[in-house]
Amino acid sequence: MNYNSEQFQSLLNLLPNTFAESVEQVTAFILVELERQIAQNQLYYHNHEHIKAVQQRAERIFQAIRPAWKATLEQETAEDYLERMRLLLNLCAIAHDTIQIFIPTTEPHTPRRRETGVSEQATIEYLLGYIHRLNQQLQEKNPHHPACFTASDLRIMQEAIAATICAYDPNQQAIYQPELYNTDCSISYVARIIALADIGALGMNGIEDYNHEGSLLFLEENPDIVPLIRNQQLPKLKNEQPELSENLRQRLLRRTRFQVNFARSRLVRYEQELADFPIDAIPILQQEVFQYLRPSTIRELEAITPTDETISLEVLTAFFQFEKML
Repeated sequence: MNYNSEQFQSLLNLLPNTFAESVEQVTAFILVELERQIAQNQLYYHNHEHIKAVQQRAERIFQAIRPAWKATLEQETAEDYLERMRLLLNLCAIAHDTIQIFIPTTEPHTPRRRETGVSEQATIEYLLGYIHRLNQQLQEKNPHHPACFTASDLRIMQEAIAATICAYDPNQQAIYQPELYNTDCSISYVARIIALADIGALGMNGIEDYNHEGSLLFLEENPDIVPLIRNQQLPKLKNEQPELSENLRQRLLRRTRFQVNFARSRLVRYEQELADFPIDAIPILQQEVFQYLRPSTIRELEAITPTDETISLEVLTAFFQFEKML
C-alpha cells in the first residue's frame, strides 16, 4: 500500500510520548486517507457518519461488558488494561473501513460490488504498515518505548477489522460475520465488539437508523441513481426511459427485501454472537444494549417496508427518502 510520503513523514516527525498519543497520531493519519477515499469513491455510507455510529455503538457495548470483563482480570492492572482496550477499540472503529476497493463494473446500470475481504485486508495492511513504521521510529529512541504498539495490540486490531468481513447466508438471504462463528480460535472482545457495532444499527438504534443506513448503502452501491435524484428525473423516468425505470425498481425492491431478511437474521443470530462475552454481561447486552432486537421490531419493519412484487418505483423511492441525503 502506497502512502502519501509528505503526509507520512510529517506525522512521523512528531513522535508521541504515550500510547494514547500514538493512537491519536495513527487516527490522524487514517482520517486523511478516509477523506481521500470518500471523495475518490463516492462513499455515501462508508464515511464519517458510519465511523461515528460505530464508535458510539462500540462504546455502549464496551461499557456494558466492562464490569464483568474487569472481574476476569488481575485487579492491579485491570484499569490500565481496559483503558488500552478502549483506545484500541476506538481506533478500530475509526479505521475499519479506511480502504474501499470496488470490482470494476462492466455493465451500465448495475450495482457496484466489493470482493469479500479485499477492502478489509487492504485496510489492515495500510493501518499496520503505518504503525510498524511508527514503532520503528520510537524504538530507535527507546527499545521499550511506552508509546509503542505491542504485538498483542497489532493482533487485536487485525482481528477486529477481519471480524467485520461479511459473508452471505443463502438460507437466510442475509449477510453475517463468519469470524464470530470461528470455533478454531476465540477472537478478542475488542474484535467481537467492533463486528457487532458495525452491523448493530437495528438492534441498538432501531428501525429509523437501520433504514437510514440501508438508504445510504444503496446510494453507495448504485451511484448511477444519484444524478437522477439530484436532477429530479425519477418522476419522469417511467415515461421517458421505461427500461431504466424498471431496472431501478427491481434494484430497490431487492434492497427492501434484503433489509427485511437481514433484520430477521439479526434476531436469529445475535444471542449466539453474544455468547462469548462475560456471562454476567449478557443479560445487560440483551435487555439494554440490543434492546430493539425483538419479534415486535421485526413485525413493525415488515409492515412498513415495501416488498410486494408490484410495488411502484414512486413508492420505493419515497420509502428510501434519498432526497434527504443528497
